[in-house]
Amino acid sequence: MDLNQIFKTPNPIVGVVHLLPLPTSPRWGGSLKTVIDRAEQEATALAAGGVNGIIVENFFDAPFTKNQVDPAVVSAMTLIVQRLMNLVTLPVGINVLRNDAHSAIAIASCVHAQFIRVNVLTGVMATDQGLIEGEAHQLLRYRRELGSNVKILADVLVKHGRPLGSPNLTTAVQETIERGLADGVILSGWATGSPPSLEDLELATAAANGTPVFIGSGANWENISTLMQAADGVIVSSSLKRHGRIEQPIDPIRVSQFVEATRRSFAAKAEPKPVSSVTY
Repeated sequence: MDLNQIFKTPNPIVGVVHLLPLPTSPRWGGSLKTVIDRAEQEATALAAGGVNGIIVENFFDAPFTKNQVDPAVVSAMTLIVQRLMNLVTLPVGINVLRNDAHSAIAIASCVHAQFIRVNVLTGVMATDQGLIEGEAHQLLRYRRELGSNVKILADVLVKHGRPLGSPNLTTAVQETIERGLADGVILSGWATGSPPSLEDLELATAAANGTPVFIGSGANWENISTLMQAADGVIVSSSLKRHGRIEQPIDPIRVSQFVEATRRSFAAKAEPKPVSSVTY
């Protein structure tokens, strides 16, 4: 996966648009226009703040189905993503929660979005939706059937879940890439808003062996300089919300602050270390 080609930078900052409840979800409010208006506001705020890409999620549809979502959700997300792609010029990705990668790649292929996020591509995770099994074999064949070039970013040991068994992080990353054929991997903390450890990011990056590694949760302008020492990119949402509260809309000022802090960390990472002038 060539990050430069997709995001115009080797170290992309991807902001998340959390869609308000969609049709058939428990908290659906009855107005798709309200959902669209909020999504357009957030996409505009992210673009104005300087992110390099956007990912759209049906985040407020909880409690989620563990795999296939209702067709009304697919229809609504397709419409909304198309609207956002006409509004901003950034690359767009899709995550259909909890793990409907088939719908995500179908939507992305139809609207020419660039990537999807898959929470469980390989292995088995115990989650609040029950046991979720990876279906990489079906997804990769479906992508081929569609004639699609949509990239697959896959979580490794995804948040809000526990692996069935005790897989080693290094092995999990390698199998997600080598056996699941992920184009990039995502490492998160244990829950939304919780960051991965620097040590785990270092292990994941070493295991990925050149395949892009994204921070998937918990990044903010205070910890990003540390976390980006061992990652290629970051997916961020919670810390960009008004007052840092997940239910609030995106705050363009907080986006700008995060982007500035992240770019400073990239610059520091790229600077050559000074050579000692001491003669022995």
